Amino acid sequence: MAHVTDYIRTIPDFPHEGIMFRDVTTLFADRDGLRLAIEGLVTACEGLEIDTVAGLEARGFILGGALADRLGTGFVPIRKKGKLPGKTIEQAYSLEYGEAVVEIHDDALHAGQKVLLVDDLLATGGTAEAGIRLIERLGAEVTACAFVIDLRELGGRKRLEGLGQRVEALCAYEGA
Repeated sequence: MAHVTDYIRTIPDFPHEGIMFRDVTTLFADRDGLRLAIEGLVTACEGLEIDTVAGLEARGFILGGALADRLGTGFVPIRKKGKLPGKTIEQAYSLEYGEAVVEIHDDALHAGQKVLLVDDLLATGGTAEAGIRLIERLGAEVTACAFVIDLRELGGRKRLEGLGQRVEALCAYEGA
């Protein structure tokens, strides 16, 4: 039986030496791989109360839109600063070399709404934490965070679980 890892390409030394880049574009490009990923994420979220799916830019949009369709919910994008029209709220977070900012429309979610946060990969958890903070600032609640890949050694799962979050991942890789 196929597993999502069968469709994920590993590219050594990208974006720089010593990094094993886990490329999900090969997973998304294959109809069986994409279906396997979406079905796996749906299964991982069975039994959870989910009113909407929020996807982190950019690959979280691909997964999040498909999951929202399968779960019968709406979809909310969490984008890089300056990409959303209208009134937004923003959240800064740290990167390896600097800082980045994500934002969400200030009316995208409402108090008490149950949200599934989705992205392709969990590394340090900084982007996901920023997404969680935005969702909570709007009064909504993150029911779970779902990813295709968990890069365990980078500590993202531990970081999100430390925030009280349920974390689901279809596969995990050791090392960077």
